[in-house]
Amino acid sequence: MKILLVEDDLDLGNGVRIALSDQGMEVVWLRQLSAAIRYLETNLCDLVLLDLGLPDGDGLSLLTWLQRKRQGLPVIILSARDSLNDRLRGLDNGADDYLVKPFELSELLSRVRALVRRSYGFDGENLSIGELKLNISTHRACIQGKPLELTASEYALLKTMMVRVNRVITRRQLEEQVLSGNPNNISNSLDVHMANLRRKIGDGYIRTVRGVGYIIDQQNR
Repeated sequence: MKILLVEDDLDLGNGVRIALSDQGMEVVWLRQLSAAIRYLETNLCDLVLLDLGLPDGDGLSLLTWLQRKRQGLPVIILSARDSLNDRLRGLDNGADDYLVKPFELSELLSRVRALVRRSYGFDGENLSIGELKLNISTHRACIQGKPLELTASEYALLKTMMVRVNRVITRRQLEEQVLSGNPNNISNSLDVHMANLRRKIGDGYIRTVRGVGYIIDQQNR
Protein backbone atom coordinates (compact mmCIF):
# COMPACT_ATOMS: atom_id res chain seq x y z
CA MET A 1 0.00 0.00 0.00
CA LYS A 2 1.54 3.29 -1.16
CA ILE A 3 0.37 6.49 0.51
CA LEU A 4 1.07 10.03 -0.63
CA LEU A 5 1.37 12.41 2.34
CA VAL A 6 1.05 16.09 1.39
CA GLU A 7 1.95 18.01 4.55
CA ASP A 8 4.30 20.96 5.10
CA ASP A 9 4.64 20.68 8.90
CA LEU A 10 7.93 18.89 9.56
CA ASP A 11 7.08 17.44 12.98
CA LEU A 12 3.61 16.23 12.01
CA GLY A 13 4.73 14.94 8.65
CA ASN A 14 7.59 12.96 10.14
CA GLY A 15 5.34 11.51 12.84
CA VAL A 16 2.74 10.40 10.31
CA ARG A 17 5.41 8.97 8.02
CA ILE A 18 6.93 6.89 10.81
CA ALA A 19 3.55 5.66 12.08
CA LEU A 20 2.44 4.52 8.61
CA SER A 21 5.81 2.97 7.78
CA ASP A 22 5.70 0.97 11.03
CA GLN A 23 2.44 -0.55 9.73
CA GLY A 24 4.18 -1.75 6.57
CA MET A 25 2.91 1.03 4.32
CA GLU A 26 5.09 2.82 1.79
CA VAL A 27 4.94 6.58 2.31
CA VAL A 28 5.88 9.31 -0.14
CA TRP A 29 6.02 12.62 1.76
CA LEU A 30 5.82 15.89 -0.16
CA ARG A 31 5.46 19.38 1.29
CA GLN A 32 4.09 21.41 -1.62
CA LEU A 33 0.94 21.29 -3.74
CA SER A 34 2.87 21.62 -7.00
CA ALA A 35 5.17 18.74 -6.08
CA ALA A 36 2.16 16.53 -5.29
CA ILE A 37 0.57 17.23 -8.67
CA ARG A 38 3.84 16.53 -10.50
CA TYR A 39 4.19 13.26 -8.60
CA LEU A 40 0.65 12.11 -9.33
CA GLU A 41 1.00 12.83 -13.03
CA THR A 42 3.42 9.93 -13.46
CA ASN A 43 3.33 7.84 -10.27
CA LEU A 44 0.85 5.44 -8.73
CA CYS A 45 -0.36 5.57 -5.15
CA ASP A 46 -3.34 4.15 -3.29
CA LEU A 47 -4.39 6.90 -0.89
CA VAL A 48 -3.67 10.58 -0.27
CA LEU A 49 -3.34 12.30 3.11
CA LEU A 50 -3.82 15.97 2.33
CA ASP A 51 -3.13 19.13 4.32
CA LEU A 52 -5.13 22.15 3.15
CA GLY A 53 -2.83 25.01 4.16
CA LEU A 54 0.14 24.38 1.89
CA PRO A 55 2.88 26.94 1.14
CA ASP A 56 2.00 27.22 -2.55
CA GLY A 57 -1.77 26.88 -2.51
CA ASP A 58 -4.93 25.43 -1.01
CA GLY A 59 -5.06 21.66 -0.83
CA LEU A 60 -8.63 21.76 -2.08
CA SER A 61 -7.27 22.50 -5.55
CA LEU A 62 -5.64 19.06 -5.53
CA LEU A 63 -9.09 17.52 -5.04
CA THR A 64 -10.32 19.43 -8.09
CA TRP A 65 -7.30 18.25 -10.08
CA LEU A 66 -7.89 14.62 -9.08
CA GLN A 67 -11.53 14.80 -10.17
CA ARG A 68 -10.59 16.37 -13.49
CA LYS A 69 -8.00 13.65 -14.12
CA ARG A 70 -10.51 10.95 -13.10
CA GLN A 71 -7.97 9.33 -10.82
CA GLY A 72 -10.54 8.42 -8.16
CA LEU A 73 -7.95 8.31 -5.39
CA PRO A 74 -9.24 7.99 -1.81
CA VAL A 75 -8.33 11.15 0.12
CA ILE A 76 -8.26 11.96 3.83
CA ILE A 77 -7.91 15.66 4.64
CA LEU A 78 -5.70 16.54 7.61
CA SER A 79 -6.38 20.13 8.59
CA ALA A 80 -6.51 22.59 11.47
CA ARG A 81 -9.60 24.13 9.86
CA ASP A 82 -12.22 22.80 12.23
CA SER A 83 -15.45 24.61 11.39
CA LEU A 84 -18.44 22.71 10.04
CA ASN A 85 -18.29 24.69 6.79
CA ASP A 86 -14.64 23.73 6.29
CA ARG A 87 -15.39 20.05 6.83
CA LEU A 88 -18.39 20.11 4.52
CA ARG A 89 -16.45 21.95 1.86
CA GLY A 90 -13.68 19.37 1.95
CA LEU A 91 -16.07 16.43 1.73
CA ASP A 92 -18.22 18.08 -0.95
CA ASN A 93 -15.10 18.67 -3.04
CA GLY A 94 -14.28 14.98 -3.14
CA ALA A 95 -12.47 14.02 0.07
CA ASP A 96 -13.51 10.71 1.64
CA ASP A 97 -12.73 11.68 5.23
CA TYR A 98 -11.72 14.75 7.24
CA LEU A 99 -9.53 14.63 10.33
CA VAL A 100 -9.02 17.80 12.38
CA LYS A 101 -5.58 18.62 13.78
CA PRO A 102 -4.33 17.86 16.33
CA PHE A 103 -5.24 14.17 16.16
CA GLU A 104 -4.02 10.91 17.61
CA LEU A 105 -1.92 8.82 15.24
CA SER A 106 -3.88 5.73 16.29
CA GLU A 107 -7.08 7.35 15.01
CA LEU A 108 -5.42 8.25 11.70
CA LEU A 109 -4.21 4.66 11.26
CA SER A 110 -7.70 3.34 11.96
CA ARG A 111 -9.24 5.71 9.41
CA VAL A 112 -6.65 4.79 6.80
CA ARG A 113 -7.37 1.08 7.24
CA ALA A 114 -11.12 1.64 7.11
CA LEU A 115 -10.89 3.74 3.94
CA VAL A 116 -8.68 1.15 2.24
CA ARG A 117 -11.23 -1.58 3.03
CA ARG A 118 -14.11 0.54 1.74
CA SER A 119 -12.29 1.64 -1.39
CA TYR A 120 -10.63 -1.59 -2.44
CA GLY A 121 -12.08 -4.47 -0.43
CA PHE A 122 -8.46 -5.56 -0.01
CA ASP A 123 -7.28 -7.66 2.94
CA GLY A 124 -3.58 -7.23 2.14
CA GLU A 125 -3.17 -10.58 0.38
CA ASN A 126 -6.18 -11.70 -1.67
CA LEU A 127 -7.90 -9.84 -4.49
CA SER A 128 -11.15 -11.00 -6.04
CA ILE A 129 -13.16 -9.47 -8.89
CA GLY A 130 -15.92 -11.72 -10.20
CA GLU A 131 -14.35 -15.05 -11.13
CA LEU A 132 -10.88 -13.51 -11.28
CA LYS A 133 -8.73 -14.17 -8.19
CA LEU A 134 -5.19 -13.12 -7.32
CA ASN A 135 -3.03 -13.95 -4.31
CA ILE A 136 -0.21 -11.48 -3.75
CA SER A 137 1.81 -13.74 -1.43
CA THR A 138 2.01 -16.63 -3.89
CA HIS A 139 1.96 -14.52 -7.10
CA ARG A 140 -0.78 -16.78 -8.43
CA ALA A 141 -3.92 -15.86 -10.30
CA CYS A 142 -6.86 -17.92 -11.48
CA ILE A 143 -10.05 -17.48 -13.45
CA GLN A 144 -13.10 -19.62 -12.65
CA GLY A 145 -10.82 -21.75 -10.46
CA LYS A 146 -8.35 -22.45 -13.27
CA PRO A 147 -4.74 -21.24 -12.82
CA LEU A 148 -3.53 -18.53 -15.19
CA GLU A 149 -0.12 -18.79 -16.80
CA LEU A 150 1.04 -15.18 -16.73
CA THR A 151 4.37 -13.63 -17.59
CA ALA A 152 5.98 -11.37 -15.00
CA SER A 153 4.81 -8.29 -16.90
CA GLU A 154 1.25 -9.59 -17.27
CA TYR A 155 1.08 -10.41 -13.56
CA ALA A 156 2.42 -6.96 -12.63
CA LEU A 157 -0.16 -5.25 -14.85
CA LEU A 158 -3.03 -7.37 -13.51
CA LYS A 159 -2.03 -6.84 -9.87
CA THR A 160 -1.68 -3.09 -10.39
CA MET A 161 -5.17 -2.79 -11.88
CA MET A 162 -6.85 -5.14 -9.38
CA VAL A 163 -5.38 -3.33 -6.38
CA ARG A 164 -6.67 -0.08 -7.88
CA VAL A 165 -10.05 -1.40 -9.01
CA ASN A 166 -12.50 1.22 -10.33
CA ARG A 167 -9.64 3.66 -10.97
CA VAL A 168 -8.33 4.67 -14.36
CA ILE A 169 -4.58 4.11 -14.63
CA THR A 170 -2.89 6.06 -17.36
CA ARG A 171 -0.72 4.52 -20.06
CA ARG A 172 2.21 6.59 -18.86
CA GLN A 173 1.85 5.30 -15.29
CA LEU A 174 1.71 1.68 -16.45
CA GLU A 175 4.64 2.07 -18.83
CA GLU A 176 6.89 3.92 -16.39
CA GLN A 177 5.83 2.43 -13.04
CA VAL A 178 5.07 -1.18 -13.99
CA LEU A 179 6.74 -2.26 -17.21
CA SER A 180 9.97 -0.29 -17.02
CA GLY A 181 10.73 -1.67 -13.57
CA ASN A 182 10.64 -5.29 -14.73
CA PRO A 183 14.15 -6.49 -15.72
CA ASN A 184 12.65 -9.59 -17.38
CA ASN A 185 10.42 -7.54 -19.65
CA ILE A 186 11.25 -8.50 -23.22
CA SER A 187 8.89 -6.11 -24.91
CA ASN A 188 7.98 -2.74 -23.48
CA SER A 189 4.86 -2.51 -25.62
CA LEU A 190 1.95 -1.97 -23.27
CA ASP A 191 -0.53 -2.81 -26.03
CA VAL A 192 1.06 -6.23 -26.59
CA HIS A 193 1.04 -7.12 -22.90
CA MET A 194 -2.51 -5.88 -22.43
CA ALA A 195 -3.78 -7.84 -25.44
CA ASN A 196 -2.17 -11.04 -24.13
CA LEU A 197 -3.58 -10.45 -20.65
CA ARG A 198 -7.09 -9.88 -21.99
CA ARG A 199 -6.87 -13.07 -24.03
CA LYS A 200 -5.93 -15.06 -20.92
CA ILE A 201 -8.49 -13.65 -18.45
CA GLY A 202 -11.33 -13.20 -20.93
CA ASP A 203 -13.52 -10.31 -22.00
CA GLY A 204 -15.28 -7.92 -19.66
CA TYR A 205 -12.57 -7.28 -17.10
CA ILE A 206 -10.20 -4.70 -18.54
CA ARG A 207 -11.75 -1.62 -20.13
CA THR A 208 -9.85 0.86 -22.26
CA VAL A 209 -10.48 4.52 -21.52
CA ARG A 210 -9.67 6.04 -24.89
CA GLY A 211 -6.87 8.55 -24.79
CA VAL A 212 -6.23 7.95 -21.07
CA GLY A 213 -5.47 4.37 -20.04
CA TYR A 214 -7.13 1.29 -18.57
CA ILE A 215 -9.50 0.34 -15.75
CA ILE A 216 -11.06 -2.74 -14.18
CA ASP A 217 -14.66 -1.92 -13.23
CA GLN A 218 -15.75 -4.00 -10.27
CA GLN A 219 -19.39 -3.03 -10.68
CA ASN A 220 -19.47 -4.62 -14.10
CA ARG A 221 -18.66 -8.08 -12.72
